[in-house]
Amino acid sequence: MRRISLEELLLSHGEEPYEEQYRYIMGLIGKNKIKPVKASKKNGKSPALHVFYWLVEEKPDYSVWEEELTYRLHPMIGVDYYLAHPEQYGRDREYVLALSRYLKEDRALLDYPESVNERSFEIWNREKFLTKGPGKTVLKRCGLEPEILCFYETEEPLAYYTRTRETPQELLIVENKDTFYSMRRHLMAGERQIFGRTVGTLIYGAGKRILRSFRDFELCGEPYMAEPENVISYFGDLDYEGIGIYEQLAESFRVRAGIVPFTPAYQAMLRKAGQAAGLPDTSAGQNRNISGGFFSYFIEEDAERMRKILEAGKYIPQEIVNLSDF
Repeated sequence: MRRISLEELLLSHGEEPYEEQYRYIMGLIGKNKIKPVKASKKNGKSPALHVFYWLVEEKPDYSVWEEELTYRLHPMIGVDYYLAHPEQYGRDREYVLALSRYLKEDRALLDYPESVNERSFEIWNREKFLTKGPGKTVLKRCGLEPEILCFYETEEPLAYYTRTRETPQELLIVENKDTFYSMRRHLMAGERQIFGRTVGTLIYGAGKRILRSFRDFELCGEPYMAEPENVISYFGDLDYEGIGIYEQLAESFRVRAGIVPFTPAYQAMLRKAGQAAGLPDTSAGQNRNISGGFFSYFIEEDAERMRKILEAGKYIPQEIVNLSDF
């Protein structure tokens, strides 16, 4: 409640006799619009009035919204939260009503999966309502799980070069852009092999982005890529981050197919590193939490050399190999 002075209350009644002023103030008290501040002094007149009052805030009438929540929304929408928080319903009302209309009139569309932005626009006329707006919070307040709307998340599409769609074949994921382009040029020139291995498809990993893209591998790629007899290999920087990307990718894809390091490329990196004047320092802040499963694909001599390079705070970028090495 806000405090107000007797003087402010009487601004519009200043010319009236005191008896009228007194009657006006008592009328406001009687209608429960103000309450005297008991601790405040009185004005010294007869009959006396306190010199300060509390303005009583009128409680909003939510009865119309309560009736709407109870009887007019689609029965799938839970109303307990909004009945307990009617002021929040006032802020969310247009979104809840839009959802209710959709469930009443177009629920059959939920039999067909759509992308999250497509479904969002279909219901609320805002394509980002579920991803960047309050959509998922509104659903939670309605007692609904997002899955009820039958949508799927989308990732950046895979960038890849297909030399052949014949299967089984080896698909090679390449972490960095320069190496991907160089290997693609090599294959486009009519070559079939990279470091002695026949490669059918090159996939650009784009660093950690491949972790998101591969969550929907069947949707992002072509059907031939998902053939169970295919071999999927990974080639990235020889540093903690590159190895970590490989290990996360291999673990997430383990149920469907194994992903293995492209060992001949790493071996070529080691050979050229031995000829280099010096190796660059590992960038600060890299997550060094790797399981070590990566090293199990190499002979012990090569695995030990890799470990020593990393432990010395150095790394080998995959750009150490180029078109002349493939």
